[in-house]
Amino acid sequence: MGSWNDFNDAQSNTNLIPKGTLAKVRLTIRPGGFDDASQGWTGGYATRGSTGAVYLNGEFTVTEGPYARRKIFTLIGLYSPKGPDWTNMGRSLVRGMLNSARGISDKDMSAEAQAARRISGFADLDGIEFIARIDVGTDASGDDKNEIRSAVTPDHRDYAQVMGTAPLQFSGSAPQQNAAATPSSNPPAASPGAPGRPSWAQ
Repeated sequence: MGSWNDFNDAQSNTNLIPKGTLAKVRLTIRPGGFDDASQGWTGGYATRGSTGAVYLNGEFTVTEGPYARRKIFTLIGLYSPKGPDWTNMGRSLVRGMLNSARGISDKDMSAEAQAARRISGFADLDGIEFIARIDVGTDASGDDKNEIRSAVTPDHRDYAQVMGTAPLQFSGSAPQQNAAATPSSNPPAASPGAPGRPSWAQ
């Protein structure tokens, strides 16, 4: 126990999930009310910022393991007036999320895999569960914060264990035994009584 006169050996209260941690997360899109039907942005899910950038305001909740119920807030880029980079990053993240949630190898170019990477709208992403690789970035104040920039697909050696298709040390994983093993058009079930249930769960 440290001294109450000297706090140099006290731990910093950063409360961050370590960079590189793999965790199963559920995405909730916080609606921004911005639609552009010509882009397929409907349902009020997109947000338009003051700079003209358009994004999905993502709230990712860790569902299992030592960081269960922790929330990570990350913007998924749809459009930036500065160029295509943010859009490309956003599309790459969504592709990874779909691969991860639907059990598709990123290298799989079969007709079934290509169909699994298509969505009818952003409602299909609201409530999706997948394996995320937790990253650390900085917020507007320059402080460290957790972010999600990539998803883990079945190509990763730890995918099955974290997704719940292999025995886990966490309780409550049994119902997920085969959830990721076969591509399915059915979205994962939301937890009972969860606030902000996705539209398909109403």
